[in-house]
Amino acid sequence: MRARIAVLSHDSLRGRDTPSAGLESAAAYIARELAAMGWEPAGDSGTFLQRYPMPGSARGGARPPNVVAVLRGSDPALRETYVVLSAHMDHVGAGQPDAAGDSIYNGADDDASGTAAILEVAQAFAIMRPRPARSLLFLAVSGEEKGLLGSRHFTEHPPVPMPSMIANLNVDMIGRNAPDSIVVVGQEYSSLGATLREVGARHGELRLTVASDLWPGERFFFRSDQLNFARKEVPAVFFFAGTHHDYHLPSDEVELIDADKASRVARLIFFTAAAVAASIDRPTWDPDRLAEVRRLAR
Repeated sequence: MRARIAVLSHDSLRGRDTPSAGLESAAAYIARELAAMGWEPAGDSGTFLQRYPMPGSARGGARPPNVVAVLRGSDPALRETYVVLSAHMDHVGAGQPDAAGDSIYNGADDDASGTAAILEVAQAFAIMRPRPARSLLFLAVSGEEKGLLGSRHFTEHPPVPMPSMIANLNVDMIGRNAPDSIVVVGQEYSSLGATLREVGARHGELRLTVASDLWPGERFFFRSDQLNFARKEVPAVFFFAGTHHDYHLPSDEVELIDADKASRVARLIFFTAAAVAASIDRPTWDPDRLAEVRRLAR
């Protein structure tokens, strides 16, 4: 886990701004890893990359990438439905130097940690036998820091029909703060919350308390990439350990990551995704929460 975060937050990627050469390097790394694991490309023209136009770009029509891949399920009928694992691979680039002269905003926690987690989950599913009944869809988006651009494009131009996506597990900033707990935002919005709590109770070896939203006034459910899935009425939850004093600063470095915590959170994500992908029943919305999402989407 630490090694993946170190790759994604290395100074050579210069903060993975959208668009940038560093972001392209991150996308290429993720695509290589997925190919080596045996996942199938689900991007443009048989590749792992899905590109989208950058709004207001001054770079001559820049087209930043998402990375998209599929792992087919084992059930002949249910394999046409998908559990989506998502995280944003971009950060905010380089900017004003801090007191130490560091101008690269590495984004080790935000969100190299989440991207590394879904790569670890992808590897676990690739070697799992037998595979779950339903298929898995891997999505590393860019443009999150610019207004959820990559996930918006993905949900407007999906590689598979949106109604076939039964759940979205989104992961953003899981490598810091309390080592024995993880907040999962949006548990009350759908039956995914009950599934998550059941999984957490079965896996005490993870030494993780699964907490509900500690910051309801911040409305975090509507501030990361799961929002674009919720807009399409795909039940979603958001794994999030909270912000910290290094948030959006050059000091968000890999040396400060709690890799043991991040790896345990990745296991929780894997067990949760596996439970959803193995179930005959699709996750269902709480009607009142779905009505709230519909109002905000309008």
